[in-house]
Amino acid sequence: MLIFSLPIFYVLLLFISIITTTAQPYKATDRFFIACGSSSTTTTSDPRWDDDQNSKFVPNNIITTSFPSTPFQSDPSVSGILPYTSARIFNASSFTYTFPVSQGPKFLRLYFYPATYSNLKPEQSFFSVSSNGFSLLTNFSAFLTASFLAQARLDAGVNGPQVPNFVKEFLIYIKDTQLLNVTFTPSPNSYAFINGIEIVSMPEDLYFNSMNLIPVGMTTAPDITNDQALENVYRLNMGGGHISSIGDTGMYRSWDQDINYIYGGAIGLTPSYGQVVFKIFINNQTADEEIDVFHLTKGSGYPVFKDYVVFVDDPYRNRGKQDLWVAMHPNPNTEVYHDAYLNGLEAFKLSTDRSLASPNPELSSTTPPTRQTTTVKRNKNKPPYAAIIGGIVGALVLLSILVLIVFQKRRRVKDHGAGTDDRSSYEPAYSESKSSQSTLPSDRCRRFSLREVLAATNEFNDDFVIGNGGFGKVYKGYMDDAATAVAIKRLNESSNQGLQEFHTEIGMLSKLRHVQLVSLIGYCEDKGEMILVYDYMANGTLREHLYKTNKPPLPWKRRLQICIGAAKGLHYLHTGAKRVIIHRDVKSTNILLDENWVAKVSDFGLSKLGPSDQAQNHVSTVVKGSIGYVDPQYYRSQKLTDKSDVYSFGVVLLEVLCARPVLIPGLPREQVSLAEWGKYCRRKGTLNKIIDPKIRGEVAPECLKQFGVVAFSCLKEQGSERPSMDEVVWGLEFALELQESSEKTVGEAVPENQEFPFLMQGATRATTPTTDEDAFTGSSAIRNGTSSISSSDGGFKSETVFSEILKPAGR
Repeated sequence: MLIFSLPIFYVLLLFISIITTTAQPYKATDRFFIACGSSSTTTTSDPRWDDDQNSKFVPNNIITTSFPSTPFQSDPSVSGILPYTSARIFNASSFTYTFPVSQGPKFLRLYFYPATYSNLKPEQSFFSVSSNGFSLLTNFSAFLTASFLAQARLDAGVNGPQVPNFVKEFLIYIKDTQLLNVTFTPSPNSYAFINGIEIVSMPEDLYFNSMNLIPVGMTTAPDITNDQALENVYRLNMGGGHISSIGDTGMYRSWDQDINYIYGGAIGLTPSYGQVVFKIFINNQTADEEIDVFHLTKGSGYPVFKDYVVFVDDPYRNRGKQDLWVAMHPNPNTEVYHDAYLNGLEAFKLSTDRSLASPNPELSSTTPPTRQTTTVKRNKNKPPYAAIIGGIVGALVLLSILVLIVFQKRRRVKDHGAGTDDRSSYEPAYSESKSSQSTLPSDRCRRFSLREVLAATNEFNDDFVIGNGGFGKVYKGYMDDAATAVAIKRLNESSNQGLQEFHTEIGMLSKLRHVQLVSLIGYCEDKGEMILVYDYMANGTLREHLYKTNKPPLPWKRRLQICIGAAKGLHYLHTGAKRVIIHRDVKSTNILLDENWVAKVSDFGLSKLGPSDQAQNHVSTVVKGSIGYVDPQYYRSQKLTDKSDVYSFGVVLLEVLCARPVLIPGLPREQVSLAEWGKYCRRKGTLNKIIDPKIRGEVAPECLKQFGVVAFSCLKEQGSERPSMDEVVWGLEFALELQESSEKTVGEAVPENQEFPFLMQGATRATTPTTDEDAFTGSSAIRNGTSSISSSDGGFKSETVFSEILKPAGR
């Protein structure tokens, strides 16, 4: 977590390449690798490291001001690995390392492994670090930082040590003094420590260069001068795996894989073609209107990068991390490939007052306890700290975008503001509110004991499992002496959902009653378990009857009836309560079918109340939903409306028509997304070609035409242009009437090889773009508004400084 009392800039660097050629790596002129506290490194497998016991880089009073130590107990992940096998401890006064270096920019990397050293507990260590007049760390706790990183990994589903090692990387320009000083100062009644120090030179204009810096959301960009310092926040290898420091180009940078940062849009690897023109958005602001990769690189085989600077504000100083969203959108107004791609990304914090220091991170309640209770404030409304880009609060960001393929950021966060104040508003419009002292509405639905649930599922026997979703496994069971069949949904510990979604589901369904909504019978919150009990839906989910199934295909007429029923359920959510209820996760697996094939909307864990103020038409919230179904406008703006559900339902309509997944990464680019593939076929007049082959002969032409009108109206780019769910219900009922009328006439089904001009929209060529069906790759934003800032063709070409990405896959 990064917190600032003054605005700080962040810089993003995007790395772009068509085909990266193998080039000679950069050769650093200055290289220092100091294993602090070590007396000998000759027996290690990494010859780069030198010990500091008799080093010329330490002060003469090293014995009186510090002492070496080794970890009392090392995690297997760092056991025997330099520089984490030892540490130098400073518990009295300041201690300074001094390195003779050449003039120019340098990487300064500080290695930390919080552990017990000489009976000194890691949570008791607080200290400051400065270098050449820059304050790098102030009252810094390596233990809190490591615990925070461990929690982030856990939230991202990545296993790792409870208190991991980590590296803080800074970029400092050394002037004609030709000395680089690193000073460690313990806080009062505390101690400082360091495991390793690394100093490596870099090309002169690689990062300290404002010539081609593009401001985003600002009229001018701040200069990156030799009087400033940078801190690396993220460095990602898009579409590829982790690259260790030894695998870098001579500057010993580590590159993380990007998979935990992607949210929505295209997630497959990119084919190797070059004629691509796309747009770049950062925090919902236009960074570049047109990036022509081929033009930037002047041909194939040359990587380039683009620098952007953006301000990330923390107006309430709430110490919460904020997402930094980066999106590439294909430019449909060109005659080249409608695509976008990215090879790498670097994000840097930029100092504006000779300080990069920030307070220690706040830990979530699941983080290991610490003695520094006055420092660590626990906040239940804080999001779980998944890996995010930026981690940026009250800051200006230098985004070094290593530009080459679609890159979206992902962060699994819990919404703010979904507290108890909202629960009373779940009342239907015709009923009265009831106050209760209980957190969960036991007066409206039954509270089961864990013993009852265990008996109903034979102690969660896998033979009883009938499904598995984002919340966890779903079991079929019997309650009340086997008189009532129920579906029992049990929260999985590894699920992205949790207590908030559990309470939201109960709060919603206990107060909403509609034939088109699944009925909640009760819940169990006992001995750490979170369990929901529903009416049993004998025919399972809608998706089970569409694809990847051995079940008989649903007739077209029944599919229409199911769509109408689900639309009525969503219409009730949008209009039947005091405030609009936005489902936020409409998809085919959340539409259940009872024994009579009546459709019921289910899974309200991500639902959100609409605006309480009549003057507003949206609520601002972080993006949640399922990839392939998320409304692109909501994705870009983080403004949620009931029209976001309409968009998702439009995707479901295409699923019903085509019987294929909403995303298939292995297909040609235009076919990966079902929504975009449907729009493409509609423009060409070949929508009938993608109908489920099992029902193609059943669909009447006039019904298909009307169904297409409804589906693609739902998928319009702008929410204001989409119909209401009431209009969707009417349109689908009309389509059903057309189908039933056509069934009275023999031979009116859609011929397999016939094309219909009335299904086309505007253009006669597939390569001609339309105004409302641009390719969607996904993005989200924190602030309102956009700015149109076009960059010049400038971009630092370098086939050597980024040659660690030798075989770029990209995204």
